[in-house]
Amino acid sequence: MTRPGAFARYTFQVTDADTAISLESGDLAVLGTPRLLAWCEQQTVAAVAADLAPGLTSVGTEVSIKHIRPSQVGASIRVTARLVHVEDHRQRFEVVATDDAGDVVGRGEITRVVVDADRFMSRLD
Repeated sequence: MTRPGAFARYTFQVTDADTAISLESGDLAVLGTPRLLAWCEQQTVAAVAADLAPGLTSVGTEVSIKHIRPSQVGASIRVTARLVHVEDHRQRFEVVATDDAGDVVGRGEITRVVVDADRFMSRLD
């Protein structure tokens, strides 16, 4: 099981496809909150992927994100996810997104639960 401190970091570039207009979450050509959230979740997955045993995966169960600053098309956004708490199969991550100036664009927490992928998918039948 992964221990607190595991992290992943990646820098994304805001494109037209990432804007609130394109995502239909608003009417401005700035980074849309749904994309910011997706980038944050992507890094939580990356932070612990190498530590999961074969057949295990994690699923998101809870999100609390504050989108603090707008970012224009072309901006570089660095997203970091750090595992801060593990309890049984639950993993809580702190996520932070910053721009090139080091200003915080967004921050929050994401909780994921480690599950057996086959067993989880069998619940859909």
